[in-house]
Amino acid sequence: MTDSFDRSKESLGNILHMEHVNLAVPDQKLATLFYVVGLQFTRDPFIMNGVDNMWVNMGRCQVHLPSRNPIAQKLRGTVGFVVPNLATLESSLADVAPYLENTAFSYTRKNDHIKATCPWGNNFKIHEPAPQYGTIDIGMPYVELDIPRGTTEKIGKFYDEIFGATVELKTIHSNECASIKTGKSQFLHFLETDSKQNQYDGHHIAIYISDFARPYEKLKERGLISMETDEYEWRFTDIIDLDTGKTLFEIEHEVRSATHPLYSRPLINRNPEQNNRGYHPGQDNFIGQI
Repeated sequence: MTDSFDRSKESLGNILHMEHVNLAVPDQKLATLFYVVGLQFTRDPFIMNGVDNMWVNMGRCQVHLPSRNPIAQKLRGTVGFVVPNLATLESSLADVAPYLENTAFSYTRKNDHIKATCPWGNNFKIHEPAPQYGTIDIGMPYVELDIPRGTTEKIGKFYDEIFGATVELKTIHSNECASIKTGKSQFLHFLETDSKQNQYDGHHIAIYISDFARPYEKLKERGLISMETDEYEWRFTDIIDLDTGKTLFEIEHEVRSATHPLYSRPLINRNPEQNNRGYHPGQDNFIGQI
């Protein structure tokens, strides 16, 4: 019997899954053009299918896009996506470009990714499947958040001691980074930057955790619970220096238990190459790993 396996590589820590990023938008039509037509993701057909909110599926993850006028929410960082084919994506982004004139929309093809900006200035990096993204053919493997200099170790300590998360201090894009494992082939990267920080505007991320009670109690002791949603969910916003209590960064976390009714809900993902002119029966659904 061999004992040469590195079991730590298969350990998620306490955070099981980063399900969605929530970004309020002022115009659902423009959001549809960018996320569904341009990026070729799939609007959830079952939930939030009215005209004032939209959930957009990519693999096991989502972007939530509730309406809010007149100013959209803007993530202080970059969201990373994986799609099957960058050439196909580049073509679809070119197709929507005329409809997104006079907005902040842009896209640029790099060697190994496409950098895209939504109509309201949120930044995305889109990659093809690669070993660093595990087995994901379509999905959201990471969110990068821009943090002030000198806060990496303290933010890593916060997630380690409060959440029992798997934390790695490393360098990404030549910047110090606290990398928090948020699920299988998923990470929340806190990247130090000299760039001026925009004021936090209420956008959020959603995570599922295994030990639901102990992180809650630790945050409650420090007065950091911002919302008691229901028996399956609570929220907090401030990431603090555990030694001084100083706020290091703000981003609301929608924290859910593994018993939450939506945990591991199967998400519909369409085959973006399917169309009415060259229709292939039986190939409506995305074929690949999520």
